[in-house]
Amino acid sequence: MPGVKIVHCDCDCFYASIEMRDDPGLRGRPLAVGGRPETRGVVATCNYEARKFGIHSAMSSARALRLCPELLIIPPAMEKYRAASAQIMEIYRDYTELVEPLSLDEAYLDVTDVQRLQGSATLIAREIRQRVAAAVGITVSAGVAPNKFVAKIASDWNKPDGLFVVRPQDVDAFVAALPVAKLHGVGKVTGARLKALGVETCADLRTWEPEQLREHFGTFGERLYELSRGIDRRLVSPSRIRKSISVEQTFAADLPTLESCQARLRGMLDQLDARVRRADAQGQIQKLFVKLRFSDFNRTTAEGGGSALDEEQLRILLNTAFRRNPRPVRLMGLGVRLGEADGQLALFGNQPAAEEPDTL
Repeated sequence: MPGVKIVHCDCDCFYASIEMRDDPGLRGRPLAVGGRPETRGVVATCNYEARKFGIHSAMSSARALRLCPELLIIPPAMEKYRAASAQIMEIYRDYTELVEPLSLDEAYLDVTDVQRLQGSATLIAREIRQRVAAAVGITVSAGVAPNKFVAKIASDWNKPDGLFVVRPQDVDAFVAALPVAKLHGVGKVTGARLKALGVETCADLRTWEPEQLREHFGTFGERLYELSRGIDRRLVSPSRIRKSISVEQTFAADLPTLESCQARLRGMLDQLDARVRRADAQGQIQKLFVKLRFSDFNRTTAEGGGSALDEEQLRILLNTAFRRNPRPVRLMGLGVRLGEADGQLALFGNQPAAEEPDTL
């Protein structure tokens, strides 16, 4: 998949970070979030001070206390963690709809088609980390790579509060040096079998032919063959139903007038049409919208009902949005809101554009 840009974001000791955020007195001391030792509780997560003692998630709380008698174990507050997770995921989705949460504190983002920040996945990951720190008060580590497998490993490379980028031309050398234990799906049993066969790194694994790997590991042998070469064809799969499709462009120089904005609309509409067709969503369009961000960083969105892409209506919406704050425009976006394809959308016709600006 040439040109693919994947970001893997992973919050640093998420539950513990939220607790330290809310009670700064907890910082600097060994802390775990989990169940009590007398109830056979386990550690859900712990901070880095606790990890120095060898404590890790899924360890029994009783063993954790034996390793560190000063360890403070507090019960999880899931509602608080879910609220923080929702904030974080909303920041991710401000960049792309292709967000695949793996848990409350971890997600893949496909930013291949994102135009913000010059389309740089590295700059996007950096800005996301800054925004989460400012808005949520915790740190996120991120990995950037051409596929999910390498991006996930990269996010762990500079933890905590780190960013690591593996460029396409560096994937081969990066993966070759990895221990096979880093491969997705290689647990203790498979890892021990590989070690017994003299395989400790991906470079070692590359000396094996697919047939040999299938003989020893069945169908998983084929996966091992690909992963050891940095090949991962899995797509980022959002867990929620897509509600909109959009394109946006940040301009190197602000567009000074409505006419200069209108001149850019045709090209952006062609991009939007291509995305709608790629998603096979032509029959799901319920609304059209235009988003503008001005030179003073205020933004507004004008919406109107419609069951198909209509250049004239988008020009009307652009006119409506621009006149709310007639300043030079630094970013323009076009999009559609989606619903169920039920054959009834045309009954609604075109509705007036929304009047209230969405100002930050």
